[in-house]
Amino acid sequence: MVYVYEFWGVIVSLIVVKAFHWIYQWSNPKCTGKLPPGSMGFPIIGETFQFLRPHDALQFSTFLKERILRHGPLFRSSLFGGKVIISTDIELNMEIAKTNRIPGVTKSITRLFGENNLFIQSKESHKHVRNLTYQLLGSQGLKLRILKDIDLLARTHMEEGARNGFLDVKETSSKISIECLAKKVMGEMEPEAAKELALCWRYFPSGWFRFSFNLPGTGVYNMMKAKKTMMKLLKDTVLKKRASGEEFGEFFKIIFGEMEGGEETMSIENAIEFIYTFFLIATETTPRVLAATVKLISNHPKVMQELQREHEEIVRSKTGKEAGLTWEDYKSMTFTQMVINESFRITSTVPTVLRVTDDDIQVEKYDDPLVFNPWRWKGKDLGAIVSKTYIPFGAGPRLCPGADFAKMQMAIFIHHLCRYRWSMKAQTTVIRRYMLLFPRGCDVQIAVDSKVDSSAGYIPFEVLGSNTVVK
Repeated sequence: MVYVYEFWGVIVSLIVVKAFHWIYQWSNPKCTGKLPPGSMGFPIIGETFQFLRPHDALQFSTFLKERILRHGPLFRSSLFGGKVIISTDIELNMEIAKTNRIPGVTKSITRLFGENNLFIQSKESHKHVRNLTYQLLGSQGLKLRILKDIDLLARTHMEEGARNGFLDVKETSSKISIECLAKKVMGEMEPEAAKELALCWRYFPSGWFRFSFNLPGTGVYNMMKAKKTMMKLLKDTVLKKRASGEEFGEFFKIIFGEMEGGEETMSIENAIEFIYTFFLIATETTPRVLAATVKLISNHPKVMQELQREHEEIVRSKTGKEAGLTWEDYKSMTFTQMVINESFRITSTVPTVLRVTDDDIQVEKYDDPLVFNPWRWKGKDLGAIVSKTYIPFGAGPRLCPGADFAKMQMAIFIHHLCRYRWSMKAQTTVIRRYMLLFPRGCDVQIAVDSKVDSSAGYIPFEVLGSNTVVK
């Protein structure tokens, strides 16, 4: 019996030693060079929960503040089960964004978008889908194909909101994106299929960055179920159109080489993966920033007044009851672009550029960087989407191909919103749990001023008190 106890004592001791050795290895990862300081947190979960703790979206998180004070602008950590190095150094970040083509992707993101997704594969496949996307969402595509539709949809949804007395900024913006892009991509869809496709989106918000445990009842499980449904709907629609000879939307014509004598360079399976990702990114990024932008405008009366002046001039420059925006109108929205640039500067949808560096890397400040001040952009190139100190859309070979589309959609939305009396509740808050979140919603109260003749096309609003509810 003594020998049995001794035997189990040795086994337990070996297990304890092995566990401590494993924890030590986790806390002190191997490296051919010298790693920056930092903590790896607990095994597997690392410091993920601290990283995801909600915080004011316009401020640095406690996670960053504490570690920058302790370790400086470069430190190591462990997030979502992977070892990472976090940099808040602008020059280093720009260098990584410009020179490194490999995205660093969490397991939850890989699961959501698929391991064969063309956006996160080789630089050649990514370059190919970027070129295809630019044909639809580049400046010429926006001017010739997109602007008119976005303008009409924004006007229609704003009128509906005014009749109801309110609208949800994020939800409305998502609807505008889907309704515009779905027809451009898919062409006409059967009503039931289009309705089922729209219902799938409710399972995606806020669930991108989390542990990838795909268990029934979890957010990841619901996302994967919705993804499977969406992929089947998209594939069935494509196959049916091909079999019947029914016309595709413009984007599928581009993908399948049916425009300007092109050649088909993508399989149906890859095309479906591409379109799925295209829709998902379009409906879950810009709408969040737009909702945060409207909140910032609501909090700054001088900004609201200057926007009112700019958009009043655009509407009054038109003859009769002409209401449609032109490309020239959009390009004349100078202050609006300043507001959008300032909002992207401090409320980017995804605050982190994820990259796997190709090689070892040896490691302009804004005045009052946390203050919302659109006037800081006066005299600067408002058409630029990247600079040394401004990378809301990334940089280098993986610069977001939908950047111009995002800025145009936001500008047109703001233009039509500025034609009504509106306000956003003071209780509305914008927080970040990696993604931008709105725990109390992002509704605005919106209504036509009955004392004003709206037939002229412009409906002035007054700067309302923060607690005012328009009836």
